[in-house]
Amino acid sequence: MASQKDRIKKHKKYFKIRKNHTWLSILFYFVVLCLCVLAIAGIVELFVLFAVHSGIEHEYDSKSDLIRINQELATETEPYLLFDKANMNYFIRDAQGNTVYSNGNMTCSDKGYDYLLSLGASSNIFTDKEDNTGEVTTTIYRDTEIDLVRPDEDQSVEINLLAVAKQMFKVLKSSNSGNEQLQLPVWLTVEMDNGSELVFRANVTMRSTDVALTLILVIGMLALLVIVFIVLTIHTIANAVNRRKVTKLFFTDMKVKGNNWMWFLLHSEQKLRRFGNARKQFALVDLVFTAYRRFCICHSVDEAESVLGRIYSSLASQLGKRELLAHSSEDSFSLMLEYTDEDTLKSRISALLASLSEIEREHSFSYHAGVVLIPAQEGAGLLTRRRYVDVESDYNLARAASASLEGKETSAYAFYDDKLVEEQRWADTVQELQQKALDNEEFLVYYQPKYDPRTHELRGAEALIRWQSPEYGFLAPYRFIPIFEKNGFITEIDHYMISHVARAQKKWLDEGQKCVPVSVNVSRAHFIESDLAEQICKSVDKEGAPHELIEIELTESAFFDDKKAMIDTISKLKQYGFAVSMDDFGSGYSSLNSLKDMPLDVLKLDAEFFRGEAADTDRGEIVVKEAIQLAKSLNMRTVAEGVEVKEQVEFLASQGCDMIQGYYFAKPMPAEDYEQRMRAGRSDGEEQ
Repeated sequence: MASQKDRIKKHKKYFKIRKNHTWLSILFYFVVLCLCVLAIAGIVELFVLFAVHSGIEHEYDSKSDLIRINQELATETEPYLLFDKANMNYFIRDAQGNTVYSNGNMTCSDKGYDYLLSLGASSNIFTDKEDNTGEVTTTIYRDTEIDLVRPDEDQSVEINLLAVAKQMFKVLKSSNSGNEQLQLPVWLTVEMDNGSELVFRANVTMRSTDVALTLILVIGMLALLVIVFIVLTIHTIANAVNRRKVTKLFFTDMKVKGNNWMWFLLHSEQKLRRFGNARKQFALVDLVFTAYRRFCICHSVDEAESVLGRIYSSLASQLGKRELLAHSSEDSFSLMLEYTDEDTLKSRISALLASLSEIEREHSFSYHAGVVLIPAQEGAGLLTRRRYVDVESDYNLARAASASLEGKETSAYAFYDDKLVEEQRWADTVQELQQKALDNEEFLVYYQPKYDPRTHELRGAEALIRWQSPEYGFLAPYRFIPIFEKNGFITEIDHYMISHVARAQKKWLDEGQKCVPVSVNVSRAHFIESDLAEQICKSVDKEGAPHELIEIELTESAFFDDKKAMIDTISKLKQYGFAVSMDDFGSGYSSLNSLKDMPLDVLKLDAEFFRGEAADTDRGEIVVKEAIQLAKSLNMRTVAEGVEVKEQVEFLASQGCDMIQGYYFAKPMPAEDYEQRMRAGRSDGEEQ
């Protein structure tokens, strides 16, 4: 089982695959575009400021020279002769700030009129009002008083770009030759030697060609940014669409065109973690289509997948909007259901199984459902979340519940409860102890004799395993053999039994006992090994027992596996001198076909022939009679298992059955008791 850290890491990976960042990408590009626009605006502003500052500096320097020359030429009657002749708009302000002389149109005012550009220490205003002559003027001032300053002082210059642009467009609109200039009138102040100030009107000029180039550059850069933004946006959206398609494909099961296990795992954990859902009860269901593999063999994979699709659609139509469904494996479906009480949940699951039985009219299908409950969290409030969520582990419990139904022919469901918990714990315990038990030879070989029904002579025996555990005492085969078959340890048990039976046969031969063949069961799992016959031969030879005293017994179900490998192994075993028998003949559906293809020596009739009502019917006797005759026709010996009453013995004797194995003659017994049976050589009849 994965650790909590690995599980959370996996969950984050799933979430990252699913998460879509399209809107974040678009927002990022929008922010970048805005920053670029602001950068362009800043560059243009710097350009205009530079031009304005250069013009103001030029005007300031020229008027400083004019003041110097005027002081040389001025007279008492005409102190500002040169200024008047230069046709300047100006006024003179004394040290106290009083205007002592003025000339021209005074558009400079402290009431907020005629401002276009301002230099100041705080909030500056940029307007484009016209004076009474219709001419746009500029005033440099401070907010609280008229105070003209030099542009190179430590002040700030702020430009209203919209107003400047408006003036630029006026110039460009009226321009014919491209030599027109943009005039920005400003008022400047220059200190004079006598302590007074000259405040004069100057024009800051900008060529129309420079203005046009600036505007073209700005418009071009903005257009380029817009194009880049559009391209990037289209590319981002296309990537988002493709990502959604890939994500959907990643979480889609192609067989049923629906959700797969990864989707279910991600969404179920998100659902369980959601605020408020801690107060709700959920059930994880592992629903198994039991006939899937058989249907694939009898029909085709395409037809089987078509049935899976109809099962998925049927389940989806019966689920609520907040419930989850996925195709988790080739024959299983995962469901997360909401429930209020267990009785209602059981009724609903029964209804689901019943509805699925109707999806295929020509075939009768059965389904197994394993259920594990996820109860509400105790003390959960509206904003409570489940502290620990591990859907993968919980769903494994649901699978364990559905696996417990294996072998049932009809639809059924099972809840993972205390009984299953104990069974799982026992399976884990057996797995932990199995190797130690093998090494310490805790497994015991029991023998059940086989007698001739006519003479009651001992003709053979079957080796059966028991477990004498130091921790758990004497254990019957049903307590551990199914577990060994599931975990694969059964192959080790096969070798163990063959070796111990061969060792015992050699010992009894050396003691002068009249030994008879002993059959040893070999699991179907062993027949995937191409050298199985060689392994058996090597084990028997190692113990020194004759091959003819060892009979290899196969269950009929083993014949449904790799047929060619089975035939090859049986042929090799016969070449080595071992007898081969088929156990439980009549318990499957292909027995006659198996007899036709397999070169067997012994046929064991299934014990069910001799139990219950079927053993007392004429039809049952006919089947047994014909099976014995069929075996004789194929030169095979017959053994009847499970015989318990005298009438059955007499009937089998009359039909020529070779051996009887059952409680009528003997139960399975330890090796010491079996030795006594060998010495006796025959049985007196029914065992008390």
